[in-house]
Amino acid sequence: MPNATKVERVAELKEQIEGANALLLTEYRGLTVLEITELRRSLRELDASLSVIKNTLMLRAANDAGVMELDELLAGPSAVAFIHGDVVAVAKKLKDASKQFPALVIKGGYMDGTVLDAAGASALAELESREVMLSKIAGLLKGEMSRAAAAFIAAQSQFLSLLEAYKEKLPAGDAEPEVVAEVEEPAAEVVEEPVVEEAAEETSTEEEADGESED
Repeated sequence: MPNATKVERVAELKEQIEGANALLLTEYRGLTVLEITELRRSLRELDASLSVIKNTLMLRAANDAGVMELDELLAGPSAVAFIHGDVVAVAKKLKDASKQFPALVIKGGYMDGTVLDAAGASALAELESREVMLSKIAGLLKGEMSRAAAAFIAAQSQFLSLLEAYKEKLPAGDAEPEVVAEVEEPAAEVVEEPVVEEAAEETSTEEEADGESED
Protein backbone atom coordinates (compact mmCIF):
# COMPACT_ATOMS: atom_id res chain seq x y z
CA MET A 1 0.00 0.00 0.00
CA PRO A 2 1.39 3.37 -0.95
CA ASN A 3 1.87 5.70 1.97
CA ALA A 4 0.12 9.04 2.24
CA THR A 5 3.23 10.99 1.21
CA LYS A 6 3.54 9.14 -2.08
CA VAL A 7 -0.17 9.46 -2.79
CA GLU A 8 0.04 13.19 -2.18
CA ARG A 9 3.12 13.51 -4.42
CA VAL A 10 1.43 11.60 -7.24
CA ALA A 11 -1.58 13.92 -6.99
CA GLU A 12 0.71 16.95 -7.16
CA LEU A 13 2.53 15.62 -10.23
CA LYS A 14 -0.78 14.77 -11.93
CA GLU A 15 -1.97 18.32 -11.35
CA GLN A 16 1.29 19.71 -12.78
CA ILE A 17 1.02 17.51 -15.86
CA GLU A 18 -2.58 18.52 -16.55
CA GLY A 19 -1.81 22.22 -16.09
CA ALA A 20 1.25 22.29 -18.38
CA ASN A 21 1.40 23.08 -22.09
CA ALA A 22 4.21 20.58 -22.53
CA LEU A 23 6.74 18.48 -20.67
CA LEU A 24 10.46 18.17 -21.34
CA LEU A 25 12.27 15.36 -19.53
CA THR A 26 15.96 15.62 -18.78
CA GLU A 27 18.66 13.59 -17.12
CA TYR A 28 20.59 15.63 -14.60
CA ARG A 29 23.15 13.07 -13.49
CA GLY A 30 26.32 14.89 -12.40
CA LEU A 31 24.77 18.35 -11.89
CA THR A 32 25.42 20.02 -8.58
CA VAL A 33 22.70 21.47 -6.40
CA LEU A 34 23.91 24.97 -7.30
CA GLU A 35 23.71 24.22 -11.03
CA ILE A 36 20.21 22.78 -10.74
CA THR A 37 19.13 25.82 -8.72
CA GLU A 38 20.51 28.16 -11.40
CA LEU A 39 18.70 26.19 -14.12
CA ARG A 40 15.45 26.32 -12.20
CA ARG A 41 15.76 30.08 -11.85
CA SER A 42 16.35 30.59 -15.57
CA LEU A 43 13.36 28.41 -16.48
CA ARG A 44 11.12 30.19 -13.99
CA GLU A 45 11.66 33.38 -16.00
CA LEU A 46 10.10 31.56 -18.98
CA ASP A 47 7.05 30.45 -17.00
CA ALA A 48 8.32 26.90 -16.52
CA SER A 49 9.25 24.89 -13.45
CA LEU A 50 11.89 22.18 -13.14
CA SER A 51 11.23 19.37 -10.69
CA VAL A 52 13.47 16.44 -9.75
CA ILE A 53 11.12 13.46 -9.65
CA LYS A 54 11.06 9.76 -8.84
CA ASN A 55 10.38 7.84 -12.02
CA THR A 56 7.81 5.48 -10.49
CA LEU A 57 5.75 8.32 -9.03
CA MET A 58 5.97 10.34 -12.27
CA LEU A 59 4.88 7.35 -14.33
CA ARG A 60 1.90 6.73 -12.05
CA ALA A 61 0.91 10.40 -12.18
CA ALA A 62 1.27 10.46 -15.98
CA ASN A 63 -0.96 7.42 -16.32
CA ASP A 64 -3.55 9.01 -14.03
CA ALA A 65 -3.43 12.15 -16.23
CA GLY A 66 -3.90 10.08 -19.39
CA VAL A 67 -0.35 10.57 -20.64
CA MET A 68 0.93 7.19 -21.72
CA GLU A 69 4.16 5.80 -23.18
CA LEU A 70 6.55 7.74 -20.96
CA ASP A 71 8.13 4.52 -19.69
CA GLU A 72 11.17 4.66 -21.94
CA LEU A 73 11.86 8.29 -21.02
CA LEU A 74 11.67 7.67 -17.28
CA ALA A 75 14.96 5.88 -16.84
CA GLY A 76 17.84 7.11 -14.71
CA PRO A 77 17.83 10.30 -12.63
CA SER A 78 15.08 12.48 -14.11
CA ALA A 79 14.06 16.11 -13.88
CA VAL A 80 10.93 17.33 -15.65
CA ALA A 81 10.33 20.82 -16.97
CA PHE A 82 6.61 21.63 -16.66
CA ILE A 83 6.09 24.33 -19.26
CA HIS A 84 3.30 26.88 -19.01
CA GLY A 85 4.70 29.45 -21.42
CA ASP A 86 6.57 29.26 -24.71
CA VAL A 87 7.68 25.66 -25.30
CA VAL A 88 10.28 26.63 -27.90
CA ALA A 89 11.87 29.20 -25.60
CA VAL A 90 12.20 26.62 -22.83
CA ALA A 91 13.67 24.06 -25.24
CA LYS A 92 16.24 26.64 -26.35
CA LYS A 93 17.12 27.39 -22.73
CA LEU A 94 17.60 23.70 -21.92
CA LYS A 95 19.74 23.18 -25.01
CA ASP A 96 21.91 26.16 -24.10
CA ALA A 97 22.14 24.84 -20.55
CA SER A 98 23.26 21.44 -21.87
CA LYS A 99 26.18 23.18 -23.55
CA GLN A 100 27.05 24.91 -20.30
CA PHE A 101 26.42 21.78 -18.22
CA PRO A 102 27.32 18.73 -20.34
CA ALA A 103 25.80 16.45 -17.70
CA LEU A 104 22.34 17.78 -18.59
CA VAL A 105 20.74 15.67 -21.34
CA ILE A 106 17.32 16.13 -22.93
CA LYS A 107 15.67 12.70 -22.96
CA GLY A 108 12.37 13.54 -24.60
CA GLY A 109 9.09 15.28 -24.01
CA TYR A 110 5.33 15.37 -24.32
CA MET A 111 3.30 18.01 -26.21
CA ASP A 112 -0.16 18.17 -27.80
CA GLY A 113 -0.91 14.54 -26.97
CA THR A 114 2.32 13.29 -28.55
CA VAL A 115 5.34 11.75 -26.88
CA LEU A 116 8.62 13.14 -28.25
CA ASP A 117 11.86 11.23 -28.29
CA ALA A 118 15.21 12.89 -27.59
CA ALA A 119 15.63 14.03 -31.20
CA GLY A 120 12.10 15.43 -31.39
CA ALA A 121 12.42 17.30 -28.10
CA SER A 122 15.81 18.73 -29.08
CA ALA A 123 14.41 19.81 -32.47
CA LEU A 124 12.02 22.16 -30.67
CA ALA A 125 15.04 24.31 -29.83
CA GLU A 126 15.66 24.84 -33.55
CA LEU A 127 12.25 26.38 -34.11
CA GLU A 128 11.52 30.08 -33.86
CA SER A 129 10.14 31.38 -30.60
CA ARG A 130 6.59 32.61 -30.26
CA GLU A 131 7.72 36.24 -30.11
CA VAL A 132 9.72 35.90 -33.32
CA MET A 133 6.85 34.17 -35.11
CA LEU A 134 4.35 36.81 -34.00
CA SER A 135 6.74 39.53 -35.12
CA LYS A 136 7.08 37.92 -38.55
CA ILE A 137 3.32 37.46 -38.87
CA ALA A 138 2.79 41.11 -37.95
CA GLY A 139 5.38 42.09 -40.55
CA LEU A 140 3.65 40.00 -43.21
CA LEU A 141 0.25 41.49 -42.37
CA LYS A 142 1.70 44.98 -42.47
CA GLY A 143 3.29 44.24 -45.84
CA GLU A 144 0.02 42.87 -47.22
CA MET A 145 -1.88 45.94 -46.03
CA SER A 146 0.73 48.23 -47.61
CA ARG A 147 0.53 46.36 -50.91
CA ALA A 148 -3.27 46.47 -50.85
CA ALA A 149 -3.25 50.22 -50.20
CA ALA A 150 -0.71 50.77 -53.00
CA ALA A 151 -2.81 48.70 -55.41
CA PHE A 152 -5.92 50.70 -54.53
CA ILE A 153 -4.14 54.02 -55.08
CA ALA A 154 -2.73 52.80 -58.40
CA ALA A 155 -6.16 51.66 -59.57
CA GLN A 156 -7.69 54.99 -58.59
CA SER A 157 -4.95 56.90 -60.42
CA GLN A 158 -5.41 54.76 -63.53
CA PHE A 159 -9.16 55.37 -63.51
CA LEU A 160 -8.66 59.13 -63.31
CA SER A 161 -6.15 59.01 -66.18
CA LEU A 162 -8.58 57.06 -68.36
CA LEU A 163 -11.32 59.53 -67.54
CA GLU A 164 -9.14 62.50 -68.56
CA ALA A 165 -8.14 60.75 -71.80
CA TYR A 166 -11.80 60.08 -72.62
CA LYS A 167 -12.66 63.75 -72.08
CA GLU A 168 -9.91 64.84 -74.47
CA LYS A 169 -11.23 62.54 -77.23
CA LEU A 170 -14.75 64.02 -77.12
CA PRO A 171 -15.57 66.39 -80.13
CA ALA A 172 -16.11 70.02 -79.27
CA GLY A 173 -19.75 69.87 -80.46
CA ASP A 174 -20.50 67.16 -77.97
CA ALA A 175 -19.92 69.52 -75.17
CA GLU A 176 -23.11 70.48 -73.46
CA PRO A 177 -24.11 74.07 -74.43
CA GLU A 178 -24.41 76.54 -71.72
CA VAL A 179 -28.01 77.58 -71.24
CA VAL A 180 -28.39 81.31 -70.93
CA ALA A 181 -31.67 82.26 -69.34
CA GLU A 182 -33.56 84.97 -71.26
CA VAL A 183 -34.88 87.67 -69.05
CA GLU A 184 -38.24 88.93 -70.26
CA GLU A 185 -38.58 92.68 -69.96
CA PRO A 186 -41.82 93.79 -68.38
CA ALA A 187 -44.34 95.52 -70.68
CA ALA A 188 -44.50 99.30 -70.45
CA GLU A 189 -47.48 100.55 -68.52
CA VAL A 190 -50.08 102.48 -70.61
CA VAL A 191 -50.98 105.74 -68.99
CA GLU A 192 -54.38 106.95 -70.05
CA GLU A 193 -54.57 110.70 -70.49
CA PRO A 194 -57.75 112.46 -69.32
CA VAL A 195 -60.22 113.27 -72.12
CA VAL A 196 -60.43 117.00 -72.86
CA GLU A 197 -64.04 118.14 -73.24
CA GLU A 198 -63.21 121.19 -75.34
CA ALA A 199 -65.05 119.89 -78.36
CA ALA A 200 -68.21 119.44 -76.37
CA GLU A 201 -68.00 122.98 -75.04
CA GLU A 202 -67.57 124.41 -78.56
CA THR A 203 -70.65 122.54 -79.76
CA SER A 204 -72.73 123.92 -76.95
CA THR A 205 -71.62 127.49 -77.73
CA GLU A 206 -72.51 127.13 -81.42
CA GLU A 207 -75.96 125.82 -80.55
CA GLU A 208 -76.60 128.75 -78.25
CA ALA A 209 -75.54 131.20 -80.97
CA ASP A 210 -77.92 129.69 -83.49
CA GLY A 211 -80.78 129.93 -81.07
CA GLU A 212 -80.23 133.63 -80.53
CA SER A 213 -80.14 134.33 -84.23
CA GLU A 214 -83.54 132.71 -84.77
CA ASP A 215 -85.13 134.99 -82.25
